[in-house]
Amino acid sequence: MTQRVAFVTGAMGGLGTAICQAFAKDGYKVVAAYHPEFDNKDEWLKEQEAAGFKDFIPVAGDVSDIESAKTMVAEAEAKAGPIDILVNNAGITRDRMFAKMEKDQWDAVIATNLTSLFNMTKQVSAKMAERGWGRIINISSVNGVKGQAGQSNYSAAKAGVIGFSKALAQELATKGVTVNAIAPGYVATKMVMAIREDVLKSIVDTIPMKRLAKPEEIGALCSYLASELAAYMTGATLNINGGLHFQ
Repeated sequence: MTQRVAFVTGAMGGLGTAICQAFAKDGYKVVAAYHPEFDNKDEWLKEQEAAGFKDFIPVAGDVSDIESAKTMVAEAEAKAGPIDILVNNAGITRDRMFAKMEKDQWDAVIATNLTSLFNMTKQVSAKMAERGWGRIINISSVNGVKGQAGQSNYSAAKAGVIGFSKALAQELATKGVTVNAIAPGYVATKMVMAIREDVLKSIVDTIPMKRLAKPEEIGALCSYLASELAAYMTGATLNINGGLHFQ
């Protein structure tokens, strides 16, 4: 069988890295998409090579811009072949209480965390349907399910990810293409682990399991959703949050 191609946005962050590694272990060609302003690309690639992952295909682009998304996908297809698996993982935060939130903080989060799903999925979903196989995996958040003070922009975008996934899943259900959302809780990425110790402890104290998720636990869930064993699952939101919130 032809080697599947997985395209991961926000690939060089903590969560993206774990997803890329999980897919590489599954034998996929992995396209690692990153923002052009990310200046640690070469360092990241060296770290991955040292860890045994030598074949990641990096492509740069801005997922919030549809023309950039088109260019990224075209480059990925030229280098790796048709995209079989898309993980919309790229995301940012611009946290502020709503009374003080500026329009540009709202717009930036909606564009990167939600509009990007249109921009990226538009490039691959019809082609997946024509081939009769595809996996679209959208990364939401526990705060898109339950809401979070100071994150009206982020929570709105991540809730939108879930609605988008449910609607598109219905459109593609007869085409061999599944669309699912993952809603992680707090994950032990480098960014989260850099939070001040007392603040991090207060977060962990709210989690029934009393720990953060491991990035590879999210990667493993992506691996499952991309597999043949998940062919009957579509339109689902998979909560992985240590019991922090039950939907």
